[in-house]
Amino acid sequence: MTAASIAARPLTAEAFRAFGEVIEPDNCSEIRLINNGTTTRFHDIAPVDVAAGGGHALISIFRGKPFALPLRIAMLERHPLGSQAFMPLEGRPYLVVVAPDEDGRPGAPVAFLASGAQGVSYHRGTWHHPLVALEERSDFLVVDRGGSGSNLVEVMFEEEIEITFAT
Repeated sequence: MTAASIAARPLTAEAFRAFGEVIEPDNCSEIRLINNGTTTRFHDIAPVDVAAGGGHALISIFRGKPFALPLRIAMLERHPLGSQAFMPLEGRPYLVVVAPDEDGRPGAPVAFLASGAQGVSYHRGTWHHPLVALEERSDFLVVDRGGSGSNLVEVMFEEEIEITFAT
């Protein structure tokens, strides 16, 4: 039995702005033609904030196993020293769960259903659930912080929260 339920809604740049940036061409204010006009560059969609404490940018691939439905979450985490960006590589939808900070702890979670063409970049310190692949195993290109210092804070909930999907 869960204590609360939240409905995942479609991911949009405006709805997600308090938590980070949506990585997609439509969320870009500067477009450049490069490579003799053969390539369109959607420039500077999301900042990479990893320099705190002498950190450096890492590029990794995360392979997420799909979560079983109904989905219940029991924790959130955050990275106080750097931003973290996820871009799906296989075009599959996935779930994004974030929460505002309330005196160093996560507030009420918000859930977004991301299309397989949308990435997200969490602001430094944003409370979020770890990667939630849906449907089947999915790979994500991840840009985050490497370096010394403690860059992970996890908080377990007293009761699970069930995620539903808005129709």
